[in-house]
Amino acid sequence: MKILSLDSSATVATVALCEDEALLAEFTLNNGNTHSETLLPMVEALLATYGILVDDIDLFACTSGPGSFTGVRIGAATIKGLAFGREIPCVGVSTLEAIAENLSTLKGLICPVMNARRAQVYTALFRSDGISMERLLPDSAISIAELDALLSAYGEPVAFAGDGYDITLPALKKTEARPVCERLRHQSAYSVAQVALRQYRAEKTDTDSSLSVNYLRPSQAERTRMEQEQNKKAGI
Repeated sequence: MKILSLDSSATVATVALCEDEALLAEFTLNNGNTHSETLLPMVEALLATYGILVDDIDLFACTSGPGSFTGVRIGAATIKGLAFGREIPCVGVSTLEAIAENLSTLKGLICPVMNARRAQVYTALFRSDGISMERLLPDSAISIAELDALLSAYGEPVAFAGDGYDITLPALKKTEARPVCERLRHQSAYSVAQVALRQYRAEKTDTDSSLSVNYLRPSQAERTRMEQEQNKKAGI
């Protein structure tokens, strides 16, 4: 099964082509939030380099959040556009689970962290036996202090990854962090494909029209609108 996967939920844009568990090709660009300009050309270049067409793909996959509101939308829209009219299944996976997949060969606690602004991180928690992962906590948006307290209760070192790595580790006061190399901290479309493959085998797929995203919290525009409505009701 050929899988085309991508992730544009943070500053890194990444696209991969897999044959089940085997990685055939992967392009990654760490160039800031320019995904609207670079993501589709990356897909086209990857397919052309490998010498296949979009119609040759058996499964499309993308991260469905959390992450940058714009980035998540761009990734989902790209997959929807590629799958449109082709009746090829799509899978949206948790960005946090895909990040944790980078470290799945490490035994112990794995904590993906993404910068959620407003002094918070998007995070979850997994335990790996070196082969498979067990989810311990759902995707959440919490403060680093709350995360530190939560993790310290486990009483063991934790491996972190994600674009929240550099702001999380210096703020930890109770939790011991395991060292993780730079390459494994960033999003990887290969990891997206592997999480998607598990979901596909569990018959958890979508169509181009039913694929949806999960931001975990309202966007800034939505928060502003809700505040204005509350102020209007309160007569402010």
